Amino acid sequence: MHRRLVFEEPVSRAALWSRRLAWFALAVLLLALLVFRSGEPTLEGLAPVAAAYGVALIALCLSLLAFARIWQTGHRGVGMAAGAFLMGVLMLVPAAYVVFKLVTLPALADISTDIDDPPAFSRSRAALDARAGRVPPDVPAERRRLQRRAYPKTVPIVLEVPAETAFDIARRAAIARGWQVLEATRPGGRSGAGRIEAVARARLLRTAEDITIRIRPRADGSRIDIRSASRLGPHDLGINAARIAAFAEEVELLVETR
Repeated sequence: MHRRLVFEEPVSRAALWSRRLAWFALAVLLLALLVFRSGEPTLEGLAPVAAAYGVALIALCLSLLAFARIWQTGHRGVGMAAGAFLMGVLMLVPAAYVVFKLVTLPALADISTDIDDPPAFSRSRAALDARAGRVPPDVPAERRRLQRRAYPKTVPIVLEVPAETAFDIARRAAIARGWQVLEATRPGGRSGAGRIEAVARARLLRTAEDITIRIRPRADGSRIDIRSASRLGPHDLGINAARIAAFAEEVELLVETR
């Protein structure tokens, strides 16, 4: 009786390591995000996230190398390389989005609908406690001019309703957006302006943005100005302008359904 020997092509080492590194990057990324969300967000806390993306990039490059080696040698491992390639691409899409925003948008982290006279943040005990004693600094005029060019649609909200009604609408809009309202002062007093202080948190990373809303009476109604400032880093990736736009849409919806 004769035995037939079956020779199998070896598995590509590049394919094998690309798969291992892809799974390792995914595990590190998920753990880093969990740790980042559980504490007070800091730039240093993003270092493990960046490291995970670096490993994912290496896995992606190894998968491409594996495809080339398999084509040349006929080694096994196409499935491993394909899986690593797909995982690497999926993990690196958010990183590519961040890089795109960093390149295409100016480095701004404090956006206001009134660039000439931005609403000032409250220094009350409740507001300071919620911001851990932090008061967002004033933004130089030249930085505000960058905002005008980058976000031309970030403008004051003008309503044909009394300031008291506008205040109620603004507060309801803030609550509808899921913001934590810290304090709310109705229009009146010497300035005639109302104010709402709030904190918004990103859904994924739980990073915080400080928000102040000013409501002023006008001869033909009222005007709402909003200022949103990020606590983390010098670049908000357009998040604050998007948040202001979403708030304006919420206000418009509430006005239409009154």
